[in-house]
Amino acid sequence: MYKNKKTFSIFLILCFLGAPIFAQQSIQEDEAVVRKVADFILSETVLGFKDEKGKAFKDFKTIPKDLEVGFASKYGEWHYTNGVINLAMMHLAKHTGEQQYFDFAKNHIAFGFDNYKFFQNRFKNDRPHHRYPLGQLWTMLELDDFGAISASMLEVMAQVDRQDYKDYIVNGAERMSKGQVRLYDQTLVRTFPQEMTLWADDLYMSVPFLSRLAVYTGENKYFDDAILQILNFDKYLWNASNGLYYHCYYSDTEENGVAHWARSNGWLVLAQVHLLERLPEGYPGKEKVRKNLEKQLIGLSRYQDSDGLWRQLLDKNDSYQETSASAMFVQGFAKAINEGWIDKKFAPVALRGWEGLKKIMITEDGQVKDICVGTGISDDLVFYYTRPAKANEKHGVGSVIDAGIEVFKLKESMAKK
Repeated sequence: MYKNKKTFSIFLILCFLGAPIFAQQSIQEDEAVVRKVADFILSETVLGFKDEKGKAFKDFKTIPKDLEVGFASKYGEWHYTNGVINLAMMHLAKHTGEQQYFDFAKNHIAFGFDNYKFFQNRFKNDRPHHRYPLGQLWTMLELDDFGAISASMLEVMAQVDRQDYKDYIVNGAERMSKGQVRLYDQTLVRTFPQEMTLWADDLYMSVPFLSRLAVYTGENKYFDDAILQILNFDKYLWNASNGLYYHCYYSDTEENGVAHWARSNGWLVLAQVHLLERLPEGYPGKEKVRKNLEKQLIGLSRYQDSDGLWRQLLDKNDSYQETSASAMFVQGFAKAINEGWIDKKFAPVALRGWEGLKKIMITEDGQVKDICVGTGISDDLVFYYTRPAKANEKHGVGSVIDAGIEVFKLKESMAKK
């Protein structure tokens, strides 16, 4: 970990001049950090249930009739954030060759499918579906319920052959294409808290799944829908005056929300990255998406703090530094450089951001600090200022792992120059 800006600058110079030994040491240090984050998640994950007194149940078979239970750990829940973590773990497995990280995702998906029917049969509609164990698995009422986690399922299915998984993906594709609420121009929206409201977050809840559906089915209509969503979200949310995206758009009043919330901008970055890496070269619309990503990354580069991090409200220096968005931006910059989507002159932005995460937000034992909790939309800017930031929150740990992996690749390529 670099203790000051001078040391960090020396690192950059050495990498660009080609210092493989120095670069390899740096990469090894980075890999150790990422492994600690992933291993901490492994150590905290319990796939099972518990009652209000803390009594544990391995699966539904041992739960007494009518006993209220919840998940034994947050990493066993069925939620879009678990899909993000699953993907990150599988990416780490691919990078390291270590099966335990892939098994994390494989076992999580299997746990959900092996247990959900028990809870589905007991559900009495006495609470929101997302407040009931595995309620999001069988309902698919909102994009949050199935989009991101289905993207992770498709990667698990490369090694696991289960018919119930395949059926679920077919149902998800049908829901995404025909059942989800859309505007007149086919932009995906929500029915709450106001009718037909567009949330920036939903680009991630849809596009990673759509892009993988296109590969899985061989049907380009899913690529076309993903491209349409990216360009339409840009149309409704982009603020050309400051180079940032708004968190939301109210279609009934044709107005944007008040906030340039960092993580919502991060979801937009990642959605475009997931699509670009799967679109074939020369595919109609791919260059438009690339240019859109480039435009957004250039805008974000103007708001990075000197220590490499970004703020909860990107244009408000009195808001706190926030980890999940910072990690998403680091991942986006590094991935875009690695794939040749943006110029390598932006490498210092990615590297400085990663150093900031290591120095400020990641502890020695792999815990990750200051991750904003789940956040809805609001017309009250103070709502965003005061959202709690917690350690090891599911909304950020996966992105920290993915950011590190892309930085490894970036440093390796820089050392070869």
